[in-house]
Amino acid sequence: MYDVAVIGLGPVGATFANLLARYGLTVAVLERESAPYALPRAVHFDAECMRVFDAIGVAHEVAASCHISPGMKFVNASGQLLVDWPRPQEIGAQGWHSSYRFHQPDLERILRARLADQGSVSVQLRSEVYAIEESAGHVQVKYEDLSCGKLKTIEAAYVVGADGARSLVRRLMGSEMTDLGLHERWLVFDAVLKRPWSVLGDHSVQFCDPARPATYVRGIGDRRRFEIMLHPGEDAAEMARPETVWSLIERWMTPDDAELERAVVYTFHALVAQRWRRGRLILVGDSAHQTPPFLGQGLCAGVRDAANLAWKLTAVCRHGAAGTLLDTYQDERAPHASEYIKLAVELGRIIQARDPEEVAERDRALAVAPRMLRSLSPRLGESDLRLAQAASGIVAPQPMLAGGKRLDVIAGQTFAILAKPGLLDTASAEALRERMSYPLSVIDDGNAEAMDCLKEFRAAAIVIRPDRYIFGTASDLQQLLALVDGLGRIIEAGKSPASVS
Repeated sequence: MYDVAVIGLGPVGATFANLLARYGLTVAVLERESAPYALPRAVHFDAECMRVFDAIGVAHEVAASCHISPGMKFVNASGQLLVDWPRPQEIGAQGWHSSYRFHQPDLERILRARLADQGSVSVQLRSEVYAIEESAGHVQVKYEDLSCGKLKTIEAAYVVGADGARSLVRRLMGSEMTDLGLHERWLVFDAVLKRPWSVLGDHSVQFCDPARPATYVRGIGDRRRFEIMLHPGEDAAEMARPETVWSLIERWMTPDDAELERAVVYTFHALVAQRWRRGRLILVGDSAHQTPPFLGQGLCAGVRDAANLAWKLTAVCRHGAAGTLLDTYQDERAPHASEYIKLAVELGRIIQARDPEEVAERDRALAVAPRMLRSLSPRLGESDLRLAQAASGIVAPQPMLAGGKRLDVIAGQTFAILAKPGLLDTASAEALRERMSYPLSVIDDGNAEAMDCLKEFRAAAIVIRPDRYIFGTASDLQQLLALVDGLGRIIEAGKSPASVS
């Protein structure tokens, strides 16, 4: 029997399976298709995603195939700047750049190659799941081997649906979707340059033109993407014809400049599943939430799901944690993902406005003071793992340590304590480790970046979770001991953290 069966091998499923393998779990992955989708889909991820890719050992290979994004601009029909969202070009507090452009087939190739090296993972392609039967101690997953038509069954302690917007796992769970209020058809098409072209530059541009709202995205290498909003009644097949596509962007690009790679009509949605877990069945990625693309956060949200859930499943399957620990997954992730979706919907309303009075009022308001956006970094939702401290539940910085390695490299797949020099001696550090059933790294470092990190939180020590969110901070050794004791109780027995807040 496997620890976890993962249904779906898109980028979220592949990331999740890789994480589980790094944590030492046995994993079966069932995927209907024989190969990754060959054309681009998602085009953006952020520093937090890169930290997860680093955790599975592929970050530098992924980075080599990416483009660092300078940001996004929103302009009206007259070309007037409405919203500016610059993205820094230097390495940020998380140890990576804040915004990356990528080609999804490249990412999937890298993730699958890494998965092939994981001895504890069985990847079964051309396998279509048709039934899932849950019992008290395990789950049976029934599927058809499409290569031969044979019906097969595997057993796992948990089943995780990474099977996308039409998730079978979600339907079998009976989980309905909450609608956050955006449903619009957009034509999305990708072009590959044939000659030098710089009409629209390297920034993404949201054209807030009521006649035809549109988006431009500078992809990696010679790849460029356009997204065009369709009017009611326009035929999807007709709008996706090459001659129609070129007519929509002829003021910027022509067939002499590029080759059309694909064109497809999507309906953008803003949805969140009402239930992410039912017993031993759990959802991640698009099966749990769907966001409009205006923030480029769809893949990012799924990768965050994977990081949050992977260590908790490991705690339950390997380190004696109470099953109630898994209740914190939706508690934390659903509000966090919803913050991004709500902002994407808000920006979508700015971009998609077509009523003349609404557009005029928007332009007047934003012309006076163009809106400046900064990267969101919300706290996790309230859970038994989130303390009353302000720092608890926010993503942790990743300082460079004295030995020239960053914190994540030293911490690996463990909880980590970053402590100021002199707070802990060898005996007290070992005592801390013994108080936790889950592996714990104690990092005592006086490098400037580490010290700045502690000063930022006015702390002598910071307790950081395996998904690199902060559990809590301590001002002295006694408080740190109490913090770790409380963490151990929460993980092992599902108790409230009130006594360690």
